[in-house]
Amino acid sequence: MGTGGTVETARIRPSGIASASSAGSSGAVHRIALIASVATFLLIVVGGLVTSKGAGMSVPDWPTTYGYNMFRFPYSKWVGGIFWEHSHRLLASGIGLITLVLAGVTLWKEQRTWVKWLAVAAVIGVIAQGVLGGLRVTLYKDQIGIFHAALAQSFFGLLLVITAVTGRGFLSGVWFADSAAASLRWLVLAGLVLTYFQLGIAATIRHQHAPLAIRDFPTAYGTLIPDTSEGALTRINEERANDKMAPVSVAQIHLQLTHRAGAFVLLLIVIATAALAVARTPLGHWLRVWSLLWVGAILLQILLGAVTIWTNKAADVATSHMALGALLTAFGILFTFRLFCAGSESPGTSHSREALS
Repeated sequence: MGTGGTVETARIRPSGIASASSAGSSGAVHRIALIASVATFLLIVVGGLVTSKGAGMSVPDWPTTYGYNMFRFPYSKWVGGIFWEHSHRLLASGIGLITLVLAGVTLWKEQRTWVKWLAVAAVIGVIAQGVLGGLRVTLYKDQIGIFHAALAQSFFGLLLVITAVTGRGFLSGVWFADSAAASLRWLVLAGLVLTYFQLGIAATIRHQHAPLAIRDFPTAYGTLIPDTSEGALTRINEERANDKMAPVSVAQIHLQLTHRAGAFVLLLIVIATAALAVARTPLGHWLRVWSLLWVGAILLQILLGAVTIWTNKAADVATSHMALGALLTAFGILFTFRLFCAGSESPGTSHSREALS
């Protein structure tokens, strides 16, 4: 190898993933993205408590709080549902600030253009999320809360991707050129799409602020598929009235059944992913670990869903179910991203080969 080749490698290498300067410049971005990810998950949990505890609309104005600048609202007035709703707002504002810092540091220090665009997307996402939260209050529309929840979990997933692509594992190139892992990318993508479907159904159910449409599990009114004819629905609602519960509609029952069916299909996809991962990769391969973790998390999520029903939507249990759902969505985003990376060659390796040729 001549001197010219060495110079060429030195010139091209900084744009590659594995360059030392790239790793150094990504360190600050990685740490800020990690902080933002943790804070966003905390925000999602607090948002879940707002809904589970029936604290939504405890503060009827926005961006003010009972006429006060939200940052100057007296702590003595943080009582009941106001505590949860106002805490959610303040935490959201903090995450907005962290996201702006993340974008600024990324644009300043990060060398990869596509990573800069991810940071810009995060800023757009956090602004859109704030606007949706405000419209949910000012327009008094529960339906907006559904999109608010979906965007929150997508934003969380985006932050995890930014954290990952600025971390040591990605920068070293180990995420790439893994044909065994890449072979499962479409199956995992299908799982992610179904996870979003489940998220939409769950958010719709939560934002109806209605009692459980189906009160037993794993059966539904004693059978696998309940009778929802007019006469059967009348009997169901008579029983609910005796237990001092609000009546239920056929649509609400079908929504719950759809959510259960979706969970079953998702479980099958996750188990199939784990089985194929074990069959196609050696012991200790990252794909085995991630896929088995996915199976365990889905099983726990189903258990939490069951406990939510058995405890008649106890706030803490319902929030735990929602929080794990958020983790599953973000995990699905990161898992899918990594598998599609596995189907390509490390840009760092590619640049080095070009330089040496």
